[in-house]
Amino acid sequence: MKRFHIHVHVDDLAASVAFYSKLFAAEPARVETDYAKWMLDDPRVNFAISTRGTKAGVDHLGFQVDDVAELTELARRAEAADMTLLDQGETTCCYARSDKHWVLDPQGIAWEHFHTLDGAPVYGESQKASPAAGATSCCAPSGKPIGIPVKSAGSACC
Repeated sequence: MKRFHIHVHVDDLAASVAFYSKLFAAEPARVETDYAKWMLDDPRVNFAISTRGTKAGVDHLGFQVDDVAELTELARRAEAADMTLLDQGETTCCYARSDKHWVLDPQGIAWEHFHTLDGAPVYGESQKASPAAGATSCCAPSGKPIGIPVKSAGSACC
């Protein structure tokens, strides 16, 4: 079964953890100095935030799958749609070891498809990049920046 994934860059991790914990009525499943993640069942979503990156807002979207067969099916769909697939194979990012690949939508929004294999004690395979240096989260392929600014309370929506 798939779990929708959203990763958001935030400027203030503590304030964001407090906000999302109240919004979701749940504490994060994992908290690090630069990262937090909620594994929600209603709705079924893996919602992660980090201070890694250069612009606050949505970093990437994706699907977390339960097994390799589902991951293979997502890769087949991407290839059938003539999408360029960046296969990272087994990699470490966001404090997890996963098998993954990426696709970019027509606007350049990165979509991560991954199967989590285990936790990891570090954010990523290369710890050379620091949040201050603008390290991107989870090794997302480069595309158009997709930071979505937060609207003020008085602005119209939808």
